[in-house]
Amino acid sequence: MPTTPLLSVSGLVAAVDEKEILHHIDLSINAGETHVLMGPNGAGKSTLGHVIMGDPVYTQTAGTIVFNGEDITELPADKRSRAGLFLSFQAPVEIPGVPLSSFLRATLANRPGRELKGKEFRRRVKELCAELDMDPSYLNRELGVGFSGGEKKKVEMLQLLLLEPKLAILDETDSGLDVDALSVVSRGIELYRERCAGTLVIITHNTRILEHVGVDRVHVMVRGRMVHEGDAELIGWIDEHGFESFEQADGANAAADAAVAGAADTDAIDPADLSAAIER
Repeated sequence: MPTTPLLSVSGLVAAVDEKEILHHIDLSINAGETHVLMGPNGAGKSTLGHVIMGDPVYTQTAGTIVFNGEDITELPADKRSRAGLFLSFQAPVEIPGVPLSSFLRATLANRPGRELKGKEFRRRVKELCAELDMDPSYLNRELGVGFSGGEKKKVEMLQLLLLEPKLAILDETDSGLDVDALSVVSRGIELYRERCAGTLVIITHNTRILEHVGVDRVHVMVRGRMVHEGDAELIGWIDEHGFESFEQADGANAAADAAVAGAADTDAIDPADLSAAIER
């Protein structure tokens, strides 16, 4: 019997300021899998994560997003979060005046099965801090204010393990991290996978963090299009050859689309052609 995907994105088109930036994206992820979304800078990887999460900055103009059997296309971001979606930001925000502990308690509010009160909450958070090698004094600091990039990523891992979402989208989690911070993030991902049988989408343009993660599928985006996917071996090929072949193939398809404007859409990429390019 076929497995029903935890996340199914079909024909997704999205725009910002009336400019289309994601073009007919399809993506299917089963529960417990780890998928990697790769591509050059500006490919639309982070945008896709934000659209799936319901970021109001972007307007979804076509397509559907089904999560855990529910069509969430019209749901706002807070309801998607409560349904079990989690997005770590490439550049986490700073909120002066809001202690980290207060923020964490607020994120647990109205989440069935996740409510923790008083001593139970403090005990759980301190346990997670110890596992992530975080100083518990962080909990009294203003959210993100004066935190280094590595500290902000540690806080996101703390939030991930506290919320235990069904699916976590990690946006450039390894960006700018030193070796120690990368180790903490990798530990957080490992704990999430072990304890929650968690499902992951890791958005990145390099392969450093992927050395520490078992990957099921790799998806490549170029210019707002999903142009190729493969198994974990594709990561090594990209690490060696980069994204040039994908960009060239997408450019050729874009030129063909322009030449037949008004006709039916052509396929994004001929898989046989791209496979031949990878083999070369």
